[in-house]
Amino acid sequence: MKGALENLYARYNRREYAHPDPVEFLYAYEHAADREIAGLAASSLAYGRVGQILKSVANVLEILGPRPAAWLLETPPGRMRKAFQGFRHRFATGKDVAGMLEAASRMLSKHGSLNAAFTSGMQDPRDIPGGLSAFAAQLRAALPANSHLVPRPESGSPCKRLHLYLRWMVRSDRVDPGGWNGISPAGLVIPLDTHMFRIGRILGLTCRKQPDIRTAVELTEAFRRWSPLDPVKYDFALTRLGIRADADMQAFLAECRDCEAVEC
Repeated sequence: MKGALENLYARYNRREYAHPDPVEFLYAYEHAADREIAGLAASSLAYGRVGQILKSVANVLEILGPRPAAWLLETPPGRMRKAFQGFRHRFATGKDVAGMLEAASRMLSKHGSLNAAFTSGMQDPRDIPGGLSAFAAQLRAALPANSHLVPRPESGSPCKRLHLYLRWMVRSDRVDPGGWNGISPAGLVIPLDTHMFRIGRILGLTCRKQPDIRTAVELTEAFRRWSPLDPVKYDFALTRLGIRADADMQAFLAECRDCEAVEC
């Protein structure tokens, strides 16, 4: 299995295959201070049809301008809400986006960065659950009570978009641009979407029938066998199998034919 995964990683884990993944928006930001804001906006809207995701993210980032961190710190809440008036992405409204960014602005003022805000809730560099709960709670502070833009980790949600954001900001390779410190890649959790859930079941890495946080953790533990210090390393490459027309799922499965799978 490790050989098959490494071959897939070498083949697809490249920026030339980033499109149409929202991670491509982060490449425009040289400084981590701006990249973490752009990444928060892009990951929070990473659900639904890919074309609409890209359009919505582009709209938000156009408003934030080339220096998103400065925009957040310099824009009062009222003007922020006005800037996103009329915006909509599936269940998310302009009020949702403005509320999340208002909360992010408060976090910047208090902690200096979203990176520092996240690590303030951690007991150690691998304490992703602790950091995630505190981080999500701070982001939800200015959101409408019924908003789904920022998930609640305590609900059992796989928190796919938040874990995707962490993958982008904590890891650093040809696809994930990185920029955050104080968080170990070894503690990251797979961003569980429909593609990864399907692939995990096909490979026999999980028998679970619900794509919840327990499934995400189970899949992460499976990948940890082959990449203990970076268990989400193969996430981007594996999900290309369910996204790209030129990706050959059957060839990959044939390469995995001798791997051990769990028995459901």
